Amino acid sequence: MPFTTLAGIDFTSRPTRRKPITVAIGQSEGAGVRLARLDRHLSFESFAAWLRTPGPWLGAFDFPFGLPRELVETLGWPREWLALMEFYASLSREQIRATFAAFCDARPAGGKFAHRACDLPAGSSPSMKWVNPPVAYMLHAGVPLLIAAGVQLPALHEGDPTRVALEAYPGLLARELIGARSYKSDAVAKQTAERLIARKDLIEALEQGRTGLGLRLRLSHAQRDALAADASGDELDAVLCLVQAAWAAREPGYGLPAQIDPLEGWIVSAGTPAPR
Repeated sequence: MPFTTLAGIDFTSRPTRRKPITVAIGQSEGAGVRLARLDRHLSFESFAAWLRTPGPWLGAFDFPFGLPRELVETLGWPREWLALMEFYASLSREQIRATFAAFCDARPAGGKFAHRACDLPAGSSPSMKWVNPPVAYMLHAGVPLLIAAGVQLPALHEGDPTRVALEAYPGLLARELIGARSYKSDAVAKQTAERLIARKDLIEALEQGRTGLGLRLRLSHAQRDALAADASGDELDAVLCLVQAAWAAREPGYGLPAQIDPLEGWIVSAGTPAPR
């Protein structure tokens, strides 16, 4: 299906005016993707309304869509994805933190967290992590919105095939282009000249199409300046997800591996799972 609209979503589990949910909207254009605009949602209600926008659209979302199977089985939680997500949504953040902390406390140093199969190839944080970054809370807040909106989550949940949601991770693409250099911080004291230079280098690499995804990012001069100026990196992260969405939209089966754990899900463009 040709997707007329592509989106990259930088998500937060507590949207505010200072740190909104940022959505990069764009369209495929030749061998690249053009950024049309950046939308900012200050509340879950606003974001939920956007999710119901008629398709065809494909979005790449920067939050986990699943939990590690090892964690789920150890805790005795439901082993079917929708039932698991409904159970997880019923828990409070305090219950999640306490449960996951107890799980980690019972494990040896160096192996505290359980991981999904996609964590290693993507270089992502475990989806059960509740701090720095609090992706467990992002899952808790974000997945119920996707389910309620009736979107399609390939390999996980059937929904409207004209509105497709994929899990993304901007750090995967950023690391390919600028290595381990830090390009963002929410802390004003850490918004340094070095991070500004890293953002500019990252933007230049995206525009030149130097990623393995083989796509060029197309920006106006004003957009380029605005992305570099956003020291939090939220806008740039949304754009990184947009590029991942554009790649997935061109690939058979959205570029997902043939075999994906239907409980854990997969991060788009993260390669193939290793034997477990």
